Amino acid sequence: MKCPYCAHLDSRVVDSRPAEEGATIRRRRECENCKKRFTTYEIIERIPILIVKKDGSRQTFDKEKVVRGMVSACANRPVPLNVLQEAANEIEMELQNMLAAEVSSAEIGDLVMSKLKIIDEVAYVRFASVYRHFKDVSSFMDEITKIMTIDN
Repeated sequence: MKCPYCAHLDSRVVDSRPAEEGATIRRRRECENCKKRFTTYEIIERIPILIVKKDGSRQTFDKEKVVRGMVSACANRPVPLNVLQEAANEIEMELQNMLAAEVSSAEIGDLVMSKLKIIDEVAYVRFASVYRHFKDVSSFMDEITKIMTIDN
């Protein structure tokens, strides 16, 4: 590892510990030349996930966009932000585990709906109403009836 102070290429690891809930490793290093210490972080290299939109365009997966969508659905609901962030982390992990370079936006919408259904049913219906483009009250009521039938 190149020293940020003297650019020497040799350093030794003084201390290692997990960071960010085990997602990275924080390493304290000491330069063999100038003896100054510095910190590095080791992270897993993730395969970028491309989202294929309905119009055929592609964009990279953005976990924060998923969180924003869930926050909108949960407006004025008693759902803590950390619960939504954890759900978004789970969705990202599911996508990574699929090992697919491209995923349709419909698959992501389905994953979000499955998480919201568990977290808050009102938020689920709100998200579904936008995501599934309910045309009228009867299609909206059909979705509510499905929820009520599954829960009972």
